[in-house]
Amino acid sequence: SPVCHLAHRYVVLHPVTFSSPKEYTLHRLLRAVDYNTLYTKIQPEQCANPRESMLPLSELHHHYRHHPQILDQTKNIIESCHFEFDFAAPKNKQTYTGSRYSDKLLLTDLAMEGLERRYGKHHTAAKRRVQRELDIIDNMNFSAYFLITWDIIRYSLSRGFHHVGRGSGANSIVSYLLRITDVCPLELDLYFERFLNPSRSVPPDFDIDWSWKDRDAILNYTFKRFGSERTAFVGTIGLFKHRSIMRELGKTLGLPKEELDELSAKQIEDHPPDRLVKAIHTYGMMLSQFPNQRSLHSCGILIAEKPITYYTALDMPPKGFQTAQMDMYMCEDIGFEKLDILSQRGIGHINDAVQLIEKNKGVKVDIHKLEAIKNNPDCNTQLATGQTIGCFYIESPAMRGLLRRLKCNNYKTLVAASSVIRPGVAKSGMMREYIFRHNHPSSFQYQHPIFEEQLSETYGIMVYQEDVIKIAHYFAGLDLADADILRRAMSGKKRLQQKMEAIKERFFANCQRKGYCDELSEEVYRQIESFAGYSFCKAHSASYSVESYQSLYLKVNHPLEFMVAVMNNFGGFYRTEVYVHEARMAGGIICNPCVNRGAYLSSLDGQEIIIGFIHIRSLPKALAEQIVAERRRNGRYTSLENFVSRTRIGIEALQTLIFVSAFQFLRQTKNELILQARMLFGRSKLDQQAKLFSPPIKSFKLPPLQRHPFEDAFDEIELLGFMIKTSPFDLLQTSFRGDVFVKDLHRYHRRSVRMLGYLISVKDVPTANGHMHFGTWIDVQGHYFDTTHFPPCLKRYPFTGAGCYLIKGKVIVDFEFPSIEVEKMAKLPMIPDPRYSSDDHKVAAQLPTASDNHPGLLGRKPYPSNEEVKERFGR
Repeated sequence: SPVCHLAHRYVVLHPVTFSSPKEYTLHRLLRAVDYNTLYTKIQPEQCANPRESMLPLSELHHHYRHHPQILDQTKNIIESCHFEFDFAAPKNKQTYTGSRYSDKLLLTDLAMEGLERRYGKHHTAAKRRVQRELDIIDNMNFSAYFLITWDIIRYSLSRGFHHVGRGSGANSIVSYLLRITDVCPLELDLYFERFLNPSRSVPPDFDIDWSWKDRDAILNYTFKRFGSERTAFVGTIGLFKHRSIMRELGKTLGLPKEELDELSAKQIEDHPPDRLVKAIHTYGMMLSQFPNQRSLHSCGILIAEKPITYYTALDMPPKGFQTAQMDMYMCEDIGFEKLDILSQRGIGHINDAVQLIEKNKGVKVDIHKLEAIKNNPDCNTQLATGQTIGCFYIESPAMRGLLRRLKCNNYKTLVAASSVIRPGVAKSGMMREYIFRHNHPSSFQYQHPIFEEQLSETYGIMVYQEDVIKIAHYFAGLDLADADILRRAMSGKKRLQQKMEAIKERFFANCQRKGYCDELSEEVYRQIESFAGYSFCKAHSASYSVESYQSLYLKVNHPLEFMVAVMNNFGGFYRTEVYVHEARMAGGIICNPCVNRGAYLSSLDGQEIIIGFIHIRSLPKALAEQIVAERRRNGRYTSLENFVSRTRIGIEALQTLIFVSAFQFLRQTKNELILQARMLFGRSKLDQQAKLFSPPIKSFKLPPLQRHPFEDAFDEIELLGFMIKTSPFDLLQTSFRGDVFVKDLHRYHRRSVRMLGYLISVKDVPTANGHMHFGTWIDVQGHYFDTTHFPPCLKRYPFTGAGCYLIKGKVIVDFEFPSIEVEKMAKLPMIPDPRYSSDDHKVAAQLPTASDNHPGLLGRKPYPSNEEVKERFGR
């Protein structure tokens, strides 16, 4: 044979893909999933060979009985193969300057510069804390990690970007001095060891938020600054679970969509006993927890000492940043610490508001002067009264209610409130207890002396992750290693659940040795367990509170600029309509989109807020930007024909702009403009043909075209999603506006009232007895109120969509915060849409007469009672 001279290099080649015929069938099913085809249509060449399973040694010897040297050569290669991986050594970039010593010197210099900037030259406690942290950072070889983060922050500040450093990194005074965070650890007595200490089982990472508009610029800088070879996104690996298993296997076996939906929605025990369904169950059990698809982590970045390809292969997803083919757990296991670069729209509010204030008022706001912001009396007054709509993290109905119950008028109370509102504290029943103890600090007893000793700041209640760790350590005698596992399990680390069971056993065994009664031990552990996945560390709450205060400061002192910024970032708790309402209540004059004044985003001109084209449904972004660009190049539009000829707009988009009153400056009715538009397009097709000269057009006079007063309101609902000049209450068929208004609710404790409210949000909360809802409303005077709907009432009187409702219920004033426990509720009918009504005079006769004296969007003076409506809910 011509290749006999290579016989000494031959080895056995036999791929191994599956271990049994059953696994081969699963392999074929997966190939069908990959090809998105039926199992029966998979061709042999699309699958592995059926013999690709591990052969017994005796069978190998039989196959190669005439060439035993090949077996010997294969065995020698296998025995000579050896692979070791150092899982203990850190894989992150080891130095920033090129040597650990230089890193230490640079970090020390930067910290001392920050120390003078933040605390002055003679702050002994701060200086002592800085030196202790620097020693730990150097000993644990974390100087480079701090400097890399500082480098990114320095770039961010040079671009004028606002950021928020949060999480346990805010426990470090060095990170505060490097401007990574804006939380002073001395002010809140935050422990650095919560972030970095030799006994931590897993190294920490920094979590830093930027505006959603600025994040890509930060990512671009990071990848370029530290090299694409050594920088990558952390990957994620999606697993096959119940829904994906049912859908993918069912689809390959030919089940119709209706059956797939049913199988996905129901548990296995509720599935029909069908032959195909049983096959799906059989192979689904084998497929459970198999890798399904790869993606990228939402924020985790790896910056490695060696090229990333030393550790993993890379993907290049559509986002455009290379991504490691391993998830955060694998990264953690092999010695990587990720840097979390996140984005949120709350920071976008702050950025845009600061820029708009400078543009509109010529005032430069330094949002980082935190002492002045936190001690601003107007901010604290508004905080205590829950007037925080639009402000990051503190605008939800639940949070506003908590602020009012706590009378929260300072930064430290807000830090606690930011964690108290989390489901863990609420689930344990301790949120209610915290509110009571905060309002009556001398009217309670601590569960145990250790609670008083360790948790006096939070009235003996576990509020932060650190509190849980303290109780586990000092009360139950768990060591710090177990406490760290407990903390990480509370943060949702599912892989630690098995260890949690062992820790639970030690917890109760230790409590028994200490002589605690079973009732006390079980109650304390119940409170600890309720925190799983839902608690904040204190530094994280403090970071959120800083951003909340910054938002609140802007709202209090520059409300119109702030509300416009909130509207333009689309990141608040509520829909845009509510923020438009807030702006009007603050004195803003809301104007329709305008082709001569407006922009793609909403804009501010003095007190006038011009709604942006972005809010117009179905209007293309490219067209909106073209309208603005053409106006800036060649001046204002002078007529409908002039606008059409300059923008190349189509008839549908032109009609949309007419219906949202974008041509009000022409002082013609919408009906007249629509008729003109159709005559223009029908005559000359101006949207398709360019003209060098515009010949004069013979003028003509249109007949009078009547328009109903409320047609504009229905146009705005359809095209904007909210009304600009009209109140929702004006469109009701009744003139009844309620017996009681929000400003008087506190006087009706435990009394039944009838109110009229415009629905702005509903929260669904599952309970043991069914679902209950919490509603948030605006009354006719423009003020907010809240309702509680228990399951029996909700079943009889459910929510039936957006609109105005008549509500009867009992007022409950809880720590000076009034809400209504609903007994009856009904949505009130609106007038017929006058655009489609053939009997306009009847519609007009049904309209209530309204007064426009109140500044709010929904603000109208109370109307006379309507006896017919009152009768619906009785006297």
